[in-house]
Amino acid sequence: MPAEFAITPWHWAAFIGVILFLLALDLGVFHKSAHVVTFREALGWTSAWFVLAMCFAGLLVKIQTPEKAGLFVTGYIVELSLSMDNVFVIAVIFRYFKVPTQFQHRVLFWGILGALIMRGVMIWAGAALVKQWEWLLYVLGAFLVFTGIKMIFTNNDGVDPEKNPVIRLARRFFKVSSEFAGQKFMTRDGAGVLLTPLAIVLIMVETTDLVFALDSIPAIFGITTDPFIIFTSNVFAILGLRSLYFVLAGAIAYFTLLKFGLSLVLVFIGAKMMGKHWFEIPTFVSLQIVAGIILTSIIASFVLTRFRPPPKDGA
Repeated sequence: MPAEFAITPWHWAAFIGVILFLLALDLGVFHKSAHVVTFREALGWTSAWFVLAMCFAGLLVKIQTPEKAGLFVTGYIVELSLSMDNVFVIAVIFRYFKVPTQFQHRVLFWGILGALIMRGVMIWAGAALVKQWEWLLYVLGAFLVFTGIKMIFTNNDGVDPEKNPVIRLARRFFKVSSEFAGQKFMTRDGAGVLLTPLAIVLIMVETTDLVFALDSIPAIFGITTDPFIIFTSNVFAILGLRSLYFVLAGAIAYFTLLKFGLSLVLVFIGAKMMGKHWFEIPTFVSLQIVAGIILTSIIASFVLTRFRPPPKDGA
């Protein structure tokens, strides 16, 4: 068995540095100019981020242990799966605001950059709290069970910006233009600086991710309390969210049973957290259960829609 290296601040700095370099390369080179992201391009980027995540898991096997690598992969799958529900809500937001397809990647890029910062703060705070009061894991477990059950009865199809307090606050302090100004978030007229509708969309995406993070962050604490594993698995899942959106956005109606699968995952992880004092489920067994639930819900969704075609938009 390989010797386990202690994760130092240098490991954190190196990981964050590489991620920032990749993000700069993405925005400054590959997506420097606004364009429509094709399905083929999105599938290529989705595959690339997945391969990078698995390479990182392989690196964890070398510098730490197979157990830690297994925890990373389990956390990555959980976070990526929960992000799929976020993808569907983002698609509704884009439709609501009629965002031109060529500008959607820019919104997702900055939205995800903000999400990484927010989740980093939440993970740091959560790890500190759990280390201080371990009993919080039981509270988080109960919260996940409740959230998983509630998810089945929650409809995410409605998007009402007027009920978003952050957007109301932004409109109170800034004027909002009625027209898009290319891919700009701010523009000027005779009255001064205005927010563009694209900026309002970005605010909606950011606040939506914050809501989803309240489910996904507690979920990964049910897998591990190692801050480095939690953070890195979140980063890879979130980075893959942009391209995953363009892969799945056109097939949202086909994932009719995915929400039930995600709710079962949350209930399973919550029950695992609540029962950790009495039973311990091995990492690779948890990975198989989570992957099995998600895969089954996706396959069942496609089988169902094959016999009952999903309604077309606007039907």
